Amino acid sequence: MSSIVDTRGLSCPQPVIMTMKGIDKKDADELIVLVDTDTAKENVSRAALSRGWEVAEIQRDDEGYRITIRKEG
Repeated sequence: MSSIVDTRGLSCPQPVIMTMKGIDKKDADELIVLVDTDTAKENVSRAALSRGWEVAEIQRDDEGYRITIRKEG
């Protein structure tokens, strides 16, 4: 099951906190995180990896980045 976490317009650490809340939900095995800065992209990616999730894809769009993360295993 995939969920979207929209953190655009928020400053750090909010994007990371919201991503961690999404990861902590028991029903989530994939998250799409929307961010609008390079810093948020890097921080969210690092946080996901630290929780054992993989960064499957990062897409650039007009409003920032769309990061797809998946639970490993």
